[in-house]
Amino acid sequence: MAVNVVPTVIYSSMLGVTLFALLECLSKPRQRQTAYLIALISLLLVHILGELHIYSGFYQYAPSLAGLQFPIRMLLGPALYFYAFATMSPDKALPRKAYALAMLGPVLIILIMLPFLFGSSPEEKLALADPSTRDPALWKIAVTTCVVSMLAFILFTGAYLVATLRLHARHRRQLLDRFASIEDRSMDWFRVVLLLWGAAWLLFAIEYIVGFLGYRWFGSGIVLPTIEAVILLVFAHLAINQPVLTDSDKGKETDKDKESAAPSRLPSLKAERMEQIAQTLNQVMAKDKLYMESDLSLKKLSETISVSENHISETLSQFLDTNFFQFVNEYRVDAAKQLVKGSDMQVSAIAYEVGFNSKSTFNAAFKKSVGETPTAYRRQQIH
Repeated sequence: MAVNVVPTVIYSSMLGVTLFALLECLSKPRQRQTAYLIALISLLLVHILGELHIYSGFYQYAPSLAGLQFPIRMLLGPALYFYAFATMSPDKALPRKAYALAMLGPVLIILIMLPFLFGSSPEEKLALADPSTRDPALWKIAVTTCVVSMLAFILFTGAYLVATLRLHARHRRQLLDRFASIEDRSMDWFRVVLLLWGAAWLLFAIEYIVGFLGYRWFGSGIVLPTIEAVILLVFAHLAINQPVLTDSDKGKETDKDKESAAPSRLPSLKAERMEQIAQTLNQVMAKDKLYMESDLSLKKLSETISVSENHISETLSQFLDTNFFQFVNEYRVDAAKQLVKGSDMQVSAIAYEVGFNSKSTFNAAFKKSVGETPTAYRRQQIH
């Protein structure tokens, strides 16, 4: 039995990581976010077992199982989207048509594979592994099936990855409108992992196609599985430890909020009223130093100045041309500049003193506003 040792070891390691992650998820409280994560990890498990089936040489004992993971693999994109939706929209449920749409991928692959699945015996399929024994006609069907299946995988999964990225972008915009600190809620790690996984799957599909067409390179079956293993390890760790977001973590999206997201929406408040609200906002920030509260939110600010959240949001976006996150952090940066220039406090201490929850967020906000890092700014003031 021919065993491709390196990829077999890599996928065996991935199998161990996936099983461990699955056990960890099963031990967590049953919530929609966890349920979708379990489903996603289970699908990854099927994908890994399918690759092990080939690389370990086990296909020689069960040739009929070769390729059966293709329809299941089509659910990886939808599963990522469903997990993201459940995590970022805890107060909403997916419509039934979303599940029906997700099943179109596997159904399409099954239809593509029908001629290969039922047009040959297990012995004929096994003979395809050796160029000297393969049936040319059946080999042509096998190549066509694999190439078309992978192209369908690229298009179908790519569409869901784009939809998931848009979902995350909308989630982040909503957070910026409602919170002054979004580090624990924004799931920025998910966007990075999503892009890396999308690139890895695209390269995997391309390598699979060109491999069936007879082309090989020195990293075939080694480089991409290694990248996949690293991404899987990072994703499993971060996803398992991702806190469950609640409605208060995101803020409920009302009909008025949805309207405010439309670029063409006209102001519902008069300019005079927005100017009054803006003056009040600047007053509580400059005099009361409300920005120093690290957990400051739009809701808390609304309760403090007795102005509705919608009116504050409209004033910020329509009158001040900003959002809640930027508005508050501009005051934090201004306060930090004074401390950087006029005190010996460490930069990390200044960040927390003025209301930031992390040094990285502080550095990014400071550099965006001032044009250089706090350390460089202090050095410039000294010289």
